[in-house]
Amino acid sequence: MKNFRINLTMTKFILLYSLYFGFVLNIPIISRLMDITADSNLGLFVYSAPLLLTCAFVVIFSLFALPYFAKPFFIIVVISSAAACYATLKYGVLFDYSMIENVIETNSGEVISYVNLSSMSYLFFAGIVPAILIALVRFNTQEPLLTRILKRIVLIVVAIVISLLITVCFYKDYASVGRNNSYLNKMIVPAHIFNTFKYIKNEVFTEKLAYKPQGEDAMLSPAKNSKPTLMVLIVGETARSMNIGYNGYARNTNPYTQDMGMISFQDVSSCGTATALSLPCMFSNLNRSNYNKSRANSQDDVLDVLKHANVGVLWKDDDGGDKSVAKGVNLISIDANKKTDLCNGESCYDEVLLKTFDDDVAKMPGNKLIAMHLIGSHGPTYFKRYPHQQELFTPSCNKSDIENCTDEEIVNVYDNTIAYTDYVIAETIKKLQGYAKDYNVALMYMSDHGESLGEKGLYLHGTPYTFAPKEQTHVPLFMWLPQQYADAKGIDKGCLMAKAKQGTFSHDNLFHTLLGLYGVDSNVINPRLDITASCRL
Repeated sequence: MKNFRINLTMTKFILLYSLYFGFVLNIPIISRLMDITADSNLGLFVYSAPLLLTCAFVVIFSLFALPYFAKPFFIIVVISSAAACYATLKYGVLFDYSMIENVIETNSGEVISYVNLSSMSYLFFAGIVPAILIALVRFNTQEPLLTRILKRIVLIVVAIVISLLITVCFYKDYASVGRNNSYLNKMIVPAHIFNTFKYIKNEVFTEKLAYKPQGEDAMLSPAKNSKPTLMVLIVGETARSMNIGYNGYARNTNPYTQDMGMISFQDVSSCGTATALSLPCMFSNLNRSNYNKSRANSQDDVLDVLKHANVGVLWKDDDGGDKSVAKGVNLISIDANKKTDLCNGESCYDEVLLKTFDDDVAKMPGNKLIAMHLIGSHGPTYFKRYPHQQELFTPSCNKSDIENCTDEEIVNVYDNTIAYTDYVIAETIKKLQGYAKDYNVALMYMSDHGESLGEKGLYLHGTPYTFAPKEQTHVPLFMWLPQQYADAKGIDKGCLMAKAKQGTFSHDNLFHTLLGLYGVDSNVINPRLDITASCRL
């Protein structure tokens, strides 16, 4: 190994490392700048960007060029940066705080879904090979310490001077492009390192808030027919509103429920663009405008309020985690590691949630709500979300590196997941219909966020909400209410159907509407956010 060592001074290493980040790992932002300025005369400005980034990295990386710390730090940064560069380049992913939260809280099944020849090749050549070279570097310390310090200072000063010159020459261009495209700073690699430290600081080193109960006064109003209530809440994953047949999509992606009297709300927006943010937000009584994860996790959510009203609550999860929304109720997590007719050892088809449905109902006394968290349309391995025999739209993209599929194949495979979710909803309704003699039965479905399928160069989801396209922020919301349920709870179905067509709603409505629809009274309910409040008979 000694014969393969690379002798470098720390100063030369910082310069080379910075050049690699400025000119190679930040290709996504450079490419984006080229696209933005394609119709202008800003060519020199664009070419100055990698040099400006390099100068900035010289200053930043110099702060971490410490004995015994530098090598492991720079190895971790370069490997993770190669992965971030690939995700940004191929899918348009921006690694802001929310995305880091989503990445850290994901499960192994989701991580594996991104493993393919394309991503692994990129990670190897852009991350692993440079990391090996860094490991082989032997920092030259033969020069006197004072000389090495002076050279480091000179390098930093030169970098600052070049940065100032570039800024002076192109100030107007940077100000104009930056002001009109403020998301660009989120594309800089390795911004994910900063947001990762920020996440760890908030989650590990910040004192938790005192727990705040909510809705302890909750009481369930007796049904007019005296029957107990059995409701299913289905939490969808990555379903977007514009691909729902009920919402005007050209394709019928709701073939299984189309004759079941589903009420579909046409204009519903999500709280976030990723599960880690949307799920705790939509179940809390916090609005998107004032949502705070620490606060949401330190107080009762809508499931807890239902418990206060003596409603039995069960959460069944097929999506790798409840994001703490089911912390106070019974929880069943589907074990995707087992290979069965519905599970392949990595993930399970959502139909698996219905296998023990009858036993679940039998074990829960009185009024009950069963929440089913679907894996739904989670990408990029869309083709693994439904059985092959239920593929309705072809040709479909049956691989994880979706960037190598045609637009038609991507839309087809995604629509197949939407149709399969419709099948799961229909099968759940059939189950509920079997209990209608003994219960007032109903079903509600709401997706956590949408998905980009290549529109504007974006794939998947997780784009910062301010810049996110409607494909990622508009989600389906369905209600299935038999007339028996509506009569027992005093709800005007015609009124709800009219509101579904004309109203504008969001995840802010879920907390209050679920309680109102179930028939719970509590001071914690805001009637303005309860969709059913103005449809009472």
